[in-house]
Amino acid sequence: MLKKILATLAMLFAAASFAAVDVNKSTAADLDGIKGIGPAMSKRILDARKTGEFKDWPDFMQRIKGVKEKKAEKLSAEGLTINGQAFGGQASAPAAAKADKAAKPVKAAPVAADAKPAKP
Repeated sequence: MLKKILATLAMLFAAASFAAVDVNKSTAADLDGIKGIGPAMSKRILDARKTGEFKDWPDFMQRIKGVKEKKAEKLSAEGLTINGQAFGGQASAPAAAKADKAAKPVKAAPVAADAKPAKP
């Protein structure tokens, strides 16, 4: 009987440790529980959150010093979410804008209707 109780408690604690922590709703203690977030980063997150909730991962990476794509991947793997969303490798807004600009096709010069082929 005691083994069953201990096993049940162990499973409950294990499930709680893997629960997602939403950056917009968490406390400093919740954030400190995420591997990779210490007291200094928790303070930066809470201070930045005072100006408004984080919209998405690119917004979070832009507003929190020291969090780039690689760090965001690690934090997400440890259970950090933003509005319930895990990090999906999204590019930041400026990088996405540059990618869109680079992807635009170049228009070819118009061909004249009365052009004659060159003689060999």
